[in-house]
Parts: sequence; structure tokens; C-alpha cells
Amino acid sequence: MKLFRVFSICLALTAALSAFAEKKVLGKLGQVTEATPIYSSMSTKSHVYYKVKQYEYIVISSSPKDNWMRVLLQNGRYGFVPATTVAKLPYEVSTEVAMASTRGSVGSSRSRSELANYSLNFIGTPYVWGGNDIKNGIDCSGFVKKLYGMVGVNLPRTAAEQALVGQKITRLEDLQSGDRLYFWENKRNKIGHTGIYLGNGYFVHSSRGHNGVATDYLGQQKWLKILVAARR
Repeated sequence: MKLFRVFSICLALTAALSAFAEKKVLGKLGQVTEATPIYSSMSTKSHVYYKVKQYEYIVISSSPKDNWMRVLLQNGRYGFVPATTVAKLPYEVSTEVAMASTRGSVGSSRSRSELANYSLNFIGTPYVWGGNDIKNGIDCSGFVKKLYGMVGVNLPRTAAEQALVGQKITRLEDLQSGDRLYFWENKRNKIGHTGIYLGNGYFVHSSRGHNGVATDYLGQQKWLKILVAARR
């Protein structure tokens, strides 16, 4: 039995539709802070369904109870992990995602937010420099381009080119879910990395350091000091 991983949710955006799909919320996104088994009940003596590695993402389906969290498995069943081994992230995981407008725009805050939420479905996709396959291997600018392309917005291929397109955001406090972030790469002396802002200080990106699509906290100095542009 395999753990229901967020990146195993394979859903399609249909750019031709003008309405938003009604979504079914599965739970909250969680990240395992230390390796732990998933148990069949709230007891370490119960059957072990699966052993989760550190930093894996899981779907948390309920609030902590008696120091346990309930998680969703791939077959629709539930398992339990010690609450102390999981960090609950402020993002919902759903079975359906927003549809693009007929004009292919992500101009509204609602559509940008839905796009940001949808991007979480690809957490775990491997990082591949120059890659364009959002399920099997992609780099940072390819990831952003592919997601925006799903809603009819055709961005340039490289991060440096993308950073010149769209409405400029000049203050951190003005960032909204779905905005694009661009980071300076000292080695190449130009903008060399990009991601999508999720809200609450987090962003998602295809990261060489994480070996794939992952989330990070923008408030960390290592990101703030190289953030040079944001676009909407």
C-alpha cells in the first residue's frame, strides 16, 4: 500500500472553459519532519501501512487528536502518524482545480490563487535542467511557463525573459497567490531562478537543491537577498 502523495494527483486544466470547477478538498498539505511509520490506528502497536521518509509530503485529513494526525492513503483509506512528526502547511489539497477563463487570463486574484493551489499537485516532480515535462522532469522556468500555459498565458522560456513580462510588483506586502517570483543567480550574473508565490510567505518552485518541485519560505534570508523581481 502506497502513501497518497500530493504529486500523484494528475488533473488537467481546460483552458477553453470559462467557469471554475467545484473542488473537493481532501485535506491540508503536510511535510514529514522526521521519518515515521503510518499506522492503521492511533497506536504504535497497530499495523504499519507504510514508512514515510523525512521531508515527504502527505495529505492531512483531520486536526490533531490525542497527539495523532489522520492522513489519506492512495486507496482512499486513512492512516495515522504521530503529530510531532509532521509540519502542517497552510495549503489545501483538492481533487479539482480552477479552469481558465475564455481569454486565457489569470488577471483575477481568484484565478491566480487557484493556479497556485494547482501547482502543489506537482510537488515531487524531478528537477531536470532544460526539462519541459511537468510530471517527469522540469526546471524552474519551465515549471512556471508550463503552469501559466495551462491557462492560456504564453510566457518566455527563461527566467530572465519571464521577469520582463506582466505587472510589476515592487513591495513584498503586495504579493498575492499566483504571482511570479524571480531570483538573481550570482554565478551567471543574471536572473536565473523563478517560482510561484503561494501566500503566507511560501512559494513553490522546481529546485535543483530539492531535486524537484518543492515549497520554500520566502522569508528566509537566502531567498530575500536574491529576490529581484515579482510579476503578476
